[in-house]
Amino acid sequence: MINILAKPISEIEVQGVQAGVRTSLDELYREDGVVVYNFEVSSDAPLFPKPITLKWRVPALNVKGVWKPTADFSKRIQADWELDHMESRISIDAPVISLFGNDDSNVLTFACSNAINKLELNARLREEDNYFYCHITFFSELEQPIENFQAQLRFDYTGSHFSNQLKAVSKWWESFEALKPAYVPAVARQPLYSTWYQFHQDLDLSLLLEECQSAYDLGYRAVIIDDGWQTKDTNRGYDYTGDWTPDRIPNMAEYVSQLHETGMKVALWYSVPFCGNKSKAYQQFKGKFLTEDHRWAPVFDPRYPEVRSYLIDIYVRALKEWNLDGFKLDFIDDFHLYPETPLGQKDGRDYASINDAVDRLMTDVGNELRAINPEVFIEFRQRYIGPAMRKYGNMLRAFDCPGDATMNRVRIADIRMLCGNTAVHADMITWHREESVEVAALQLVNTLFGVPQLSVLLKDIPASHKQMVKFYTSYWNTYAAVLTEGNFVPTKPLANYPLQKVTKDEVTIIGVHDEFIVPITESTNDIHLLNAQIAEELVLKCSEDLGSFEGSIFDCQGNLVAEKTIVLSKGVLLIAVPPCGIVMLKKQKAVT
Repeated sequence: MINILAKPISEIEVQGVQAGVRTSLDELYREDGVVVYNFEVSSDAPLFPKPITLKWRVPALNVKGVWKPTADFSKRIQADWELDHMESRISIDAPVISLFGNDDSNVLTFACSNAINKLELNARLREEDNYFYCHITFFSELEQPIENFQAQLRFDYTGSHFSNQLKAVSKWWESFEALKPAYVPAVARQPLYSTWYQFHQDLDLSLLLEECQSAYDLGYRAVIIDDGWQTKDTNRGYDYTGDWTPDRIPNMAEYVSQLHETGMKVALWYSVPFCGNKSKAYQQFKGKFLTEDHRWAPVFDPRYPEVRSYLIDIYVRALKEWNLDGFKLDFIDDFHLYPETPLGQKDGRDYASINDAVDRLMTDVGNELRAINPEVFIEFRQRYIGPAMRKYGNMLRAFDCPGDATMNRVRIADIRMLCGNTAVHADMITWHREESVEVAALQLVNTLFGVPQLSVLLKDIPASHKQMVKFYTSYWNTYAAVLTEGNFVPTKPLANYPLQKVTKDEVTIIGVHDEFIVPITESTNDIHLLNAQIAEELVLKCSEDLGSFEGSIFDCQGNLVAEKTIVLSKGVLLIAVPPCGIVMLKKQKAVT
């Protein structure tokens, strides 16, 4: 890795402090390139603070790009005259930014402990002097008066791979009592079948039972019944959300029991904030919305205790009466301040802060559900994947990207570097049934470093596709502990992580997603190379002589196409492998 500066940032300036407000920035910790500060704001009497910004600058030395939690393909360097700032709050993103170098080294990773309230963050290049100007702004959202506020700031400028610093930030967040992650049950780490992309709201209950049996036989262990179970309306809208009565599945408990007989665990989808104007709940809670001017539906105001109680009771009753195993709790990022949202802790609202109210709502939801069933699984999706959300949910899913294998891969990697022990799921995998089996396999093999979610109509796909799904799902289940718990290193973020690697217990799995030379720098007993592309060969470069391996090469349907001894000698080696196939290398035992 390229050496880093001994003093990477300028002095931190505090700007925007109004009269009657005191601030302090005290160093708490400094060791091995990591510095932690405590930032405190206080006043003699409660007041609405104006925005306060901490600013510093970093010389633009060996900076290739800027990593943000949900930047997707936009990890490039931004100039200081373009685009809005990144926003972080309880249900949007996470308060961390990383500047990474041309060799994937960390230049500076900075993070904040305040994962509940709204923050504005950025790191942008100023062309006049070639410095990155960085900042964190507090109190940009006027919610409630304060007398005292504290947050910690963590600066990491150690020069190892940038993913190490993001993982370290995740562990740092976990050290705060208010950000302790939820328990992750085993089912949260198992492949699941989703109804969304193949059924949407037009669920066929008999067919779904058949599909679940087929999915179980292929290695899937849970089903999420997405939007459509609660209404017979198929207009892709949310007019009937809020009541959550199973109009399409009136005998829900019996139907869940039938699904259980296939071997599958069962979860239901809920759009938590929405209260459609055709629902009974809309009339009941009229006047208790954050907004009624939303593109989908009016949004519940969680600052009202009766709103929280209503929502919690819906999930508790569903868990008890229908014997569910899990929940997909959606659209939590729509809980936020709107232009017409009334302010203050008054008129029946027991919270002034929407973010604090969301924290209370989701904390109570998680506690109530786990008190009934400690193994309940709760899925959240990007962009609400920050450290606060890990307190309530135990599955974080890539944001919707149907048919986009590359985006799915990028989003899984971005979540995974921040999620610690929380299960990371792919967006639901889907493809056209007339697609070639090799191209269809791209959808699955690009997501193997997360937990697969399948969303195709199994009865309609060709036998070759089904065999491909069976092969890769079986492979994933066999090596799940390595794939989900191993040391995960995604490389070249600006190239969308064309090489990814996990290592655990003498097994190394490398995903090769583009025609790159694959560096082999360490020798474990087993080395698997996933040819996650349409190319028909892999090029390896060994940094030293690693010995002889028994090589087994499979195509994307699991057919063994070659067996031979492969010697990993120092230098370059070409291995022929079918598109979306696997090379499995097992180290030969030395002859004594």
